[in-house]
Amino acid sequence: MKTNQQLGIGTTSGTLLSVIGQLGVHDVLRTALLAAIGAVVSFVVTWLLQRLWRRRR
Repeated sequence: MKTNQQLGIGTTSGTLLSVIGQLGVHDVLRTALLAAIGAVVSFVVTWLLQRLWRRRR
């Protein structure tokens, strides 16, 4: 069991390190910007739907 855990941890950390090496700053910034836009749009749509729902009651 311990060997399987060590193998999984080694594989996961190696994969993460290889992915981090290929990501550029531009990609990270684009992802952060898209995540922020998605969060704002989700908040606004939820807020509008709640206001519409309250008016109908």
